[in-house]
This record gives sequence, C-alpha cells and structure tokens, in this order.
Amino acid sequence: MKIIAISNQKGGVGKTTTTVNLAASLVSMKKKVLLIDLDPQGNATSGGGINKSQIQHSIYDVLIGEIFLKETILHSKESFFDISPANQDLAGAEIDLVGIENREYILKNAIGGLKQNYDYILIDCPPTLNLLTVNALVAATAVLIPMQCEYYALEGLSDLVGTIKRVKKQLNPAIQIEGLLRTLFDKRNTLAQQVSDELSSHFGSKVYKTIIPRNVRLAEAPSHGKAALFYDKSSKGAKAYLALAEEILKGTHNEK
Repeated sequence: MKIIAISNQKGGVGKTTTTVNLAASLVSMKKKVLLIDLDPQGNATSGGGINKSQIQHSIYDVLIGEIFLKETILHSKESFFDISPANQDLAGAEIDLVGIENREYILKNAIGGLKQNYDYILIDCPPTLNLLTVNALVAATAVLIPMQCEYYALEGLSDLVGTIKRVKKQLNPAIQIEGLLRTLFDKRNTLAQQVSDELSSHFGSKVYKTIIPRNVRLAEAPSHGKAALFYDKSSKGAKAYLALAEEILKGTHNEK
C-alpha cells in the first residue's frame, strides 16, 4: 500500500484538483482509495460530493484523539473513493496539538489500522508548511508535488524539498519524492515551457511525463461535486489524470 501526500505550500497550483482526480482515476483502475482531506478549506471534501456543513465527524476529531480514523470515513457517491473529510474545525488543529506529545506522528498512528483496507491513501495537504503538513509527510511513503510552471515556482519548490529532507532525516526515513507534476499548463506560454525544461533538467526522472493542461472541465467539475472523469470523461483534463494514474501504477517515471 502506498500513502501519497500531495503537497505544495504555494496555493493555486492544482493540489486539490490533483488529489481528487488522481483518487478517481485510481478507482477507475480497480484500486481501493482513501482520500484524507487535511486542508481546513475542505475543498477535496466538497470536490468529492460531500457537504462540509453536514459531516458528523472530520479528520480534526481524529487528530485531537476523540475518535478513530475509520469512524470519519464516508464514501463519495459521485467519484467512488472513500474520504475522511475536513471542515473549518481543522483550522484550530495547530493550536490544539501544540501540547500533545509526539504530535508529528498522530496521523501516521491513525492510519496504521487501515492499511490493509486500501491500495492507496492520498492526503490533500494545506497550502502551508505547518504541523498538519508535517503530519502528512510523517505518515506518507511518498510526496507528489503539483507545480505550476511559472517564475516563482522553483523558489517555492526548494523550500518544500528542504522540509521533506528534514522530515526524512528526523521523523520519517521512508519518505521520498514520488514525483513532480506540471499543472495548469499552457503550452503557448514561453515561460511555462522554460520552467518545464528547467524542472526536467534538475529533477530528471522525478518529473512525471504526464502534464496537466489548463482545462475548463477540470475547473467546473468541483462545483458539481465530481471528479472530471465522472463529469466529462472525454475532457483533456480527465484524460491527463488517467495517464498520471497509469504512470504511478507502473512507476515508469522513476526508472533511471
């Protein structure tokens, strides 16, 4: 079983879009998938068709030790993966966890009993390098980094890579970068092409061959509570995430 944290401290790079659509694509390939929404905005929760205002238990209740992770799990009727939802309660987790011993390991311990139930657990991280993100990185076996190919992208990437290295050294020796995913890509944009080339030369086989294009259907799907695959499976966005899922299953981009 693989636990993948989808993380980038920069907002607006397609992180939640990637988590939801990758989960749906893996499900369509007959994999059992749990999505853990660790972002207080709860966009992955609503993107999976779950009403944030009506959930009884969320991942926040797990982190503060009130219930087991399995008690939070709901099934997305629209996109067919399981989800441990989030809502605004999660915004207070940082403060609530400060006094707790081994607080970096709470999510890892919570996931422990569920490993045999799933092929993949995907964690949608908040767009900051905070204690929630550290929990995700400690629990994960790999990190997927969605990146928009723009001027400041590489700067932010070095901060995240530094954090992953520190977590690997001090808290989770098993973690590795699963891959870098180019998102919201516009091939007519010269700068985007330059940053993309720079990424490939720096990170080589760690960069997925799949590129996620800017796509109207991908942007529309969350408002219908569906992954793009179940909103418009013929769209370029849906096809791109299917290709990404295939690449992850085969592990082809890491062969070098």
